[in-house]
Order: sequence, then C-alpha cells, then structure tokens
Amino acid sequence: MSLERFEKKKTLDLRKKHIGPSCKIFFSHDPIKIVQAKGQYMYDEKEQSYLDCINNVAHVGHCHPDVVKAGAQQMELLNTNSRFLHDNLVVYAQRLQATLPEKLSVCYFVNSGSEANDLALRLAWQYSGHKDIITLENAYHGHVSSLIDISPYKFHQLSDAEQNQFVHVAPSPDVYRGKYRADHPDPATAYADEVKDIINKVHKKGGKIAAFIAESLQSCGGQVIPPVGYFQQVAEHVRKAGGVFIADEVQVGFGRVGTHFWAFQLQGEDFVPDIVTMGKPIGNGHPMSCVVTTREVAEAFMSTGMEYFNTFGGNPVSCAIGLAVLDVIVKEDLQGNALRVGRYLTNLLEKQKEKHPLVGDIRGCGLFVGVELVRDRSKLTPATAEAQEVIYKLKQQHILLSADGPHRNVLKFKPPMCFTTDDADLVVEKMDHILTELEEALGLKLPNTVNPENECSKRKLPTDENGHQYHSGLVQSRGSSQQTKPLKT
Repeated sequence: MSLERFEKKKTLDLRKKHIGPSCKIFFSHDPIKIVQAKGQYMYDEKEQSYLDCINNVAHVGHCHPDVVKAGAQQMELLNTNSRFLHDNLVVYAQRLQATLPEKLSVCYFVNSGSEANDLALRLAWQYSGHKDIITLENAYHGHVSSLIDISPYKFHQLSDAEQNQFVHVAPSPDVYRGKYRADHPDPATAYADEVKDIINKVHKKGGKIAAFIAESLQSCGGQVIPPVGYFQQVAEHVRKAGGVFIADEVQVGFGRVGTHFWAFQLQGEDFVPDIVTMGKPIGNGHPMSCVVTTREVAEAFMSTGMEYFNTFGGNPVSCAIGLAVLDVIVKEDLQGNALRVGRYLTNLLEKQKEKHPLVGDIRGCGLFVGVELVRDRSKLTPATAEAQEVIYKLKQQHILLSADGPHRNVLKFKPPMCFTTDDADLVVEKMDHILTELEEALGLKLPNTVNPENECSKRKLPTDENGHQYHSGLVQSRGSSQQTKPLKT
C-alpha cells in the first residue's frame, strides 16, 4: 500500500490553497515530500532516504518503537485532563527533576516550547513584581506575542516593528564575530558587564528587571557557545536587581551536549538557573513541554490567587511518551553517543577548516555543532550564498542540513541522537567536495597563515570530566553506536 495519498504536485497545490502563506516550507523551489521516517532517516514518496542532520525534535530517532508503543498503549487505556489524579504525571515529574539540580523542583507541564517560555515570563513577572526583560541579540524563544517581543531573531526582520519598551537586548556572547572575541582576556566578564550596564540604564529610567532569558546555547542565533562564567556573572547582576535567570533548553536539553544532560550545566556546577524551559526533544515529536522552577517562584505565582491549569499539558499520554524518551536515552546511551560522535564530527570538521578557506569557525558541544562560512577569515565576511549552495547541494545528495545565524551563514548540525560516526563521515565527505567546487569557482585559497585571533584554540572552553577541552574537536574519540539500517518500505 502506498503511503502517499496525493501526488506531490497536488499536495503542494493544496498547501498553497489552504495553509497560511507565511508558513514557509523547506527547499521552497523544490520541496521534499516526506511520508515516513525512522532513526536518523526520512523517506520521500519515491522511497528515497534522506539522512536527517537537523531534526532535533526527533531526539531519540524518528518513530522510535519504544516511544510509539508507550504512547499507543496509554492512548488505548486513558487520556484525560491533568486535573485528575494520575500516576504518569507525578512519576514523570519525579524522573525529570532527578536530572536537574535539587533547587529546581516544581514542574508546570504545557504543550510547546512557546507555551513554556510564555509561562516562564509570567512566573518571572509575578515573582519579581517587575516588568523589564533582558534578552540576547539574535535570540528566538517562540512564536506567541510575548515571545516575539523578546526574540530579536524575529522582530528585527520587520522594518517597521517597534521594540517593546520593556525589552532590552544585550550583545550575543559570541567570541567568534561578536563584540568581544577569542583574543579578549576575559570575554565572559566583558559580555556580563554589558548586561550590568543595561540594568543600570533601566534603573535610571525608573524600570526594574524581572528576568534575563537566554538559550543555554544560542541556536537560531548561529550555534553560539557562551564563554564559561558568563551565566554566573549575569545571574549575579540580575538577581541583585531583583530579577530571575531563565534558561531556555528547548533546543539543547536532554543530553544533546554530551558531557551533561542540560546545556546550562556546561557553565559549571556553581550555576543554577531560577527557571528552566524545555520542549521539542522532551516528547520526541509529541507536543509536550515543561517549565521547571524553584519552590519560591512557584509559591509567588500561586499567591496571585489565579488558578493555573492546562487542558492537555501533562496528560497521561504525553507523560507516558516522555517517560519512554527518558528510558531510551539511558538504555541506548544516547548522551554518551552525542559526546563520542560529536567529538568525532567536530574533529572531521576541524580538518575541513584546515583545508577550506570558506570554513571560518567550528563550534559546538556534543551533537550541537555549527560551521560558520566566511569569504574572508580576517574580515569575517559572511558567506551567506555559499552556505545556501552547500545546503542545496547536500539535499541533492539526500542529506538534510540547514543554515542560520544573523547572516544565515552558519551550517547547523542538530541531528537525532542516534547519529553515528558513519553518518558524520558521509556528510563531511560530501561537504568537502562541495566546498572544493565552490572555492575553485570563487578563486579562494587559504593564506599562508591564519589570523590567530580567530582560532578556536584561543578560546576559554568548557572542559569534560577529564579536564579535556572538547567542543572544538580537540579531543577525538572514534567510538560509534551501531549503524542504524535504512528502513525497508
């Protein structure tokens, strides 16, 4: 039986007719119609397989049988409002809390990352009694109105948009092309001082800070890895001003960074946010998300007297699926796989940087890796068109990758966590050929020496449990999980 209901052209025509025109589609001039997926592979209507390097939602792999089974079994038994007592809710909350610092002990379950971040703002406003929010350049936190206000990634795209007077934008802590770079003696303090300056300016105008919000690793902003110590100093400034620190883990949580379960933990054991939001990987594609906070913040929220409930948030099916995801992460050692394969991938990419002048920077942690393409390493001229060319050429090779960042020149790796070293070899081999062709066409060659201020080795990097710097590929491990076989359809 064919998995395709309509021919591809009819599907596209119906989409144009009935789906909002602002709902964009991947590869718009030649979109892919996906009808099935398994593991790190997706399949089109012609049964052609595509290696998926971008779907961080399918965290433990597309259509993982354990996750599918857990959801189906619970759906056959019961699904209802979380205002009824049900064990799945409390068991999942207990399991989730066990992965977090003890201070973060109270959960609110919702349905999407946007809902989670919107609720986090409400918690911050109520707890602090203040209104002003500090966000980062190029940040994206969701699609609802309150979050567009704090997402420069979105509101800067609108030429006539007015920035909310209560929202203040701090420089992205990007040590490659940001205000303070790898050659700065202490970029963490320098970037944190920018936040402190914003707080002082807000106070002078009579405002008060409710919260600082940041993705633990900026994703849409270009796979930016904050320098170690930055979050600690920002949290100190913000808490001193009466606000809270919100860590957005929607894209980077649940073991993706390899060395830790949560990306904020890369900053060190001495850093604990006041509120953590999570989504996407939490349900492996099922609409589920969560806000976790402290008892103090939760009690302040309750003091409003307004009851909070969410019809679908934390329902028995969602929690059964969430539990299955946690079980698979442990059973298949996917956090360990992210560490091993991530190191292997970044090491391969570092070798490409030595070979290709278009490759300006390699950065990442675990299976969260960015490749920034530039036309000139000294001027950091963004190679935007070239990044798009790489993406489309890879698509022709049945490999799905995307680009982002303020200049859309950062190739983003955020694959399902079952990604293997064989997958990494394949992608990098194809990239190598594409970059070679591009550079020959552009007449680009590596200079005899590389500008030292742009070298990853000059950064202050997080370290793993053995004291090794890991996220720029300086440590190599050839460990690999077993290759997932392509699906037979």
